[in-house]
Amino acid sequence: MLPHQLFGLFGLVLTLATLPLAVELLVLTAAALLPAARSGSKDRAAGEEAFPLTVLVPAHNEEALIGRCVRGLTESAGCGAEVLVVAHNCTDGTAAEAEAAGARVLKLDDLDRKGKGCALRHGFAAALAGPSMAVLVVDADSVVSPGLIAAARERFQRGAQALQCRYEVNNPLGNQRTELMALAFQGFNAIRPRGRERLGLSAGILGNGFGLHREALTRVPYGANSVVEDLEYHLALVRAGIRVEFVDTEAVRGEMPVSDRGARTQRARWEGGRQRMMRHWAPKLMGDVLRGRARLIEPLLDLLSAPMATEAILLLVAACLPVPWLRLYVLAVLLVLILHVTAAGASGSGFWRTMRVMAAVPGYIVWKIWILPETWRASRKDSAWVRTERDSPADAQ
Repeated sequence: MLPHQLFGLFGLVLTLATLPLAVELLVLTAAALLPAARSGSKDRAAGEEAFPLTVLVPAHNEEALIGRCVRGLTESAGCGAEVLVVAHNCTDGTAAEAEAAGARVLKLDDLDRKGKGCALRHGFAAALAGPSMAVLVVDADSVVSPGLIAAARERFQRGAQALQCRYEVNNPLGNQRTELMALAFQGFNAIRPRGRERLGLSAGILGNGFGLHREALTRVPYGANSVVEDLEYHLALVRAGIRVEFVDTEAVRGEMPVSDRGARTQRARWEGGRQRMMRHWAPKLMGDVLRGRARLIEPLLDLLSAPMATEAILLLVAACLPVPWLRLYVLAVLLVLILHVTAAGASGSGFWRTMRVMAAVPGYIVWKIWILPETWRASRKDSAWVRTERDSPADAQ
């Protein structure tokens, strides 16, 4: 094979690797910029007391932050909502702190049942054993906007089977990495779900701030147990024909790790888990699409999409190849990435401050290359639930 043919073949491989994210970002970013459809003027079907709701907080060694989380949820809950904490294999004072803050606590001590999914299944079973009509999941390190629970309840009363609230970073000013994470969250957790909502697609489940109606949990029992259990369960929902609605008006905000070790561990687990899900679920979704289920094209594209930093690395490699059509493609995809990042920055607070962190992108890309071996190891098997290293308790409070 001639050198130019080899370059062309390599360019084709790079195109196929980067095309899913390019299409995903172009379509969803453009849709997110469309005006929101006006919500119907339906009255609430019932009051708070007539629609009991459980706020489920899975927790593993979160004594430093669980009290803050429960107090915020209690203030937001109003009548007819119970805060339920599942203290899963905790070796600290998580249960005592949660009880002191006003939550009902279930202890799950079983070293053979590891992973956040186990805590969620335990909590869902407890909620469904009572009168709750829906369950809202909030991580133990989070704070919520005051109207979050009321907005979730109202959406359920209007017929939602599943929902995802806006998920943001609570500590974006920790360092350049957390500022970049905040920008990435605005893209992944705001722009993309908003675009899906505008198109009538399933918004996705982001692991924090999502809710499920009793009917959805009965129809699709929660069986996810991977390190990316949110993605795993969402794929089960969309294959069952259940759409996740996006609540863009209220937010849940989680703590991101500031230290290099904590950020490296978290990122490797997330991206390694997504790679594992892609290998497992992509053939199933492809089969569904070929059988005529067109609404699963977008979840398939999302599953096949490379992380943004990986996409940038592949595009830089492609730009170095002496293939004219490939360079035109790289330019087009870079314009799509710029559009998406700009929209993400505009959706957050402090546009210019947010955009200034883009100067840290080259260093972030180098860091991503550095952690590739750890990411690959994380993709080989499901990971146990390990609390990500964060700030000291005093700083976090």
